[in-house]
Amino acid sequence: MKPTALLPLNRRDLLATAGALALCMTMSSVWAADEAPEALIKRISTETLDTIKADKSLRNGDMAKIIQLVDAKLMPHVNFRRMTALATGPAWRKATPEQQKRLQDEFKILLVRTYSGALSQVSDQIVVVKPLRAGQEDKNLVVNTEVRGKGDPIQLDYRLEKTPGEGAGWLIFDLNVLGVWLIENYRTQFTKEINAGGIDALVASLAARNKTNAKAP
Repeated sequence: MKPTALLPLNRRDLLATAGALALCMTMSSVWAADEAPEALIKRISTETLDTIKADKSLRNGDMAKIIQLVDAKLMPHVNFRRMTALATGPAWRKATPEQQKRLQDEFKILLVRTYSGALSQVSDQIVVVKPLRAGQEDKNLVVNTEVRGKGDPIQLDYRLEKTPGEGAGWLIFDLNVLGVWLIENYRTQFTKEINAGGIDALVASLAARNKTNAKAP
C-alpha cells in the first residue's frame, strides 16, 4: 500500500514541504473560540514555520521528538477521530472501539512518518492566506492558502469545523495539497484494504507499512 499519492516527482520537494507544513498545522497551536478561521490559519502558519526553521532536530527528521511533540502538544487540538473516520468510510461505524483506536494510532504514525522527512526542505517559505469565501457553514468551512518559496506556489487548503458549547473553537479535519484532499486520497486506499479483509486487514497493513518505514534510513 502506498502511503500517499500527493507528491508528483517534478515538484516532489516543495509538495512534500507543503504536506509537512499542513500536517504540523493540522495538529498545532491553541484554538481560540473568538478567532476568525483565516486569522487562525495565518497565525498557525507563521508559528509553525518559525518553529521548524529554529529547530534543527525537527528539520533532520528526529522521529522521537516529532512524535513526542505531536502526542503531547498537538493532537489535542485536531479532530483526528473525525479525520480517521471519514478516511475509513462506512466501515468505521462497524468497527469496535479497540479497532477504531488501533486504526487512529497507525494512521497518525503513517502521516507523521510520511511527511517528517520533508521538514528538512523548509527554508524561506511563506504562507499566504486568501480571503475567506462568504456563505460557508461552520461544519465544513474551507480556508485557502498558498505556500510560496522557490518555484511555483503550492495550493494548500484546510477544511475546518467549529466545535459547539463551552470552549468552542475551530478544528481542522481535512487538508488539500495541490487539489488532492487527504481524506479522499486515503479513503480510496483504505476501501481496497477493507474490501479485501476488513478493518483488521487495514490496521495490519498500516502497521506493516509503519514498521517498514521505521527501519528505513
